[in-house]
Amino acid sequence: MGLGSSHPKPFPGDILEFPLNKYFSHFGIYYGERDGVPYVAHLTCRDSETKLLLFGRALKSEVKLDPVELVGRRYKVRNMLDEVHHPRDFYSVVKPAIDDMMGRDVTFDILFHNSEHQATLFRYGLKKSTQVCCDWLQIEKVYAQILPTWKKPFEKKLL
Repeated sequence: MGLGSSHPKPFPGDILEFPLNKYFSHFGIYYGERDGVPYVAHLTCRDSETKLLLFGRALKSEVKLDPVELVGRRYKVRNMLDEVHHPRDFYSVVKPAIDDMMGRDVTFDILFHNSEHQATLFRYGLKKSTQVCCDWLQIEKVYAQILPTWKKPFEKKLL
């Protein structure tokens, strides 16, 4: 089932990466099994009428709990920040946070709050994206260029 996984089977709280193409992936948190079916919690606008609007934002997204196979058949465990940030306890912190977020509207933003940001926020308590954009430029570098321009309009929800 996995794709180059560091674990043959994910553990609750692991970050799962579902490759979409050469440049981007979708991320979620492995939630565990229900009736023998593995589930992942992930940020998605899949069922929303809202599409990615100007500047890669979707105003109506949400954290959903879906069977892993519905999100993608290929995935790998990618706890990419474990060496620098201590993962939070799944049962006392992460699971209650996921349960609390389900059903709430969340703004998806490809640069500031994508599925990887949400997954790292759940696991580590901080938003971080390491995805590569344009084959060489990391999203973090993009932030440094556009953040000064977008910060005020973004905070005032004008974008």
